[in-house]
Amino acid sequence: MTVSFTTLGCKVNQYESEALAEIFEAKGFKVLPSSEKTDIIVVNSCTVTAESNRKVRQTVRKLRRKAPDALIVLTGCMAQAFPDECENISEADLIIGNSHYDTLCDLCIKALGKKIDRVCVTEHEKQYTDIGVSKLTEHTRGYIKIEDGCNRFCSYCIIPYARGRVRSRSLDSIKKEAENLAKAGYKEVVLVGINLSAFGLDTGDELCDAVAVVSSVEGIKRVRLGSLECDQINDNALEKLARNEKFCPQFHLSLQSGCDKTLKEMNRKYDTAFYRDLVSRIRSKFKNSAITTDIMVGFMGESDEDFKKSCEFMKEIGFARSHVFVYSVREGTAAAKRTDKVNPEIQQQRSRIMQKICETTEKEFLQSQVGTVAKVLLETNVDGVWEGYSENYTRIKIPNSNVNEGDIVTVKITSFEDDYCIGNII
Repeated sequence: MTVSFTTLGCKVNQYESEALAEIFEAKGFKVLPSSEKTDIIVVNSCTVTAESNRKVRQTVRKLRRKAPDALIVLTGCMAQAFPDECENISEADLIIGNSHYDTLCDLCIKALGKKIDRVCVTEHEKQYTDIGVSKLTEHTRGYIKIEDGCNRFCSYCIIPYARGRVRSRSLDSIKKEAENLAKAGYKEVVLVGINLSAFGLDTGDELCDAVAVVSSVEGIKRVRLGSLECDQINDNALEKLARNEKFCPQFHLSLQSGCDKTLKEMNRKYDTAFYRDLVSRIRSKFKNSAITTDIMVGFMGESDEDFKKSCEFMKEIGFARSHVFVYSVREGTAAAKRTDKVNPEIQQQRSRIMQKICETTEKEFLQSQVGTVAKVLLETNVDGVWEGYSENYTRIKIPNSNVNEGDIVTVKITSFEDDYCIGNII
């Protein structure tokens, strides 16, 4: 039989779809691209915003029109957090929460025989569900999920309800998967999780331990981290990471707001003084590091003065890259109970202002890279121009070079344009 996957959302969701595909293959299924007709269609959903849920509903209905006879399985974060809402999506034959990933294939087989309830959603176990990958669709950069769940309960976020509490993968399991990826030819590995910084909270390990075991694998040349929560990073971890020659000095430190009042109302666990100090410590320990972030505008009750403070903080830090997004009400969260919503027109205006600030700081960062030497992992070639990313995740284009995909080359950066730098191999 055949199966295909349609994945919405983050890198963790994409990784989990790859892992599920391998489970189906091991059970004798043939995994096909989502563009082809298959017996089973698995939709791995996102629920981070209300718009995400709308896209899920739209996707399932579109797939049903395209494949009227297929078994359509809705799984992922939306299925876990909002099973009642998903049950109303009549086009989905089976709704399975993301706590069932290790048995999802078996549940689908039972559903084909009509021997299962339509909705299969239970709470997450306290232990990490150890599913992994031996290969990835992406050609040059490997991903390893090492953590699931979140204990933070930020007032705007539904993810703790969709993912459960923090659960960490064992170091032995992480190393084994890194070895598999190395055998498959991957030279760079990115460690990802729902709350990556909380890795080891339940096991006594630390995030830097996970970096160390992956770095110990022969063939792995670089190790990178996904998004981090700044208040869970201490000096001991920074010291260990700084001594690791394979660690890539790019830190995606989720900020959300540069205003202390707003951070408190968001139930974030830090203030701007803490964030500023951490950035200073990182820059002192890691040569030519890059700090990237997410920034929200138009949160409940955000005044003009609050927004101004957030803008000034963004300018002060000088992020290499930033993802700007507008707050949207998420039912089921604490913030959704508030009535002081910012006017949508003002939200969009603030988004445009913040985006311009972020474009300026990004250009300033790219300018600072000119004249430096970087090691670039080559990923794509378009019309004779190679493109890849440096250790600090600067996008670099290299014209007219006799090299191959997956090579790591040393480059002198000569200039920058738009959102990338240009360099020559030396």
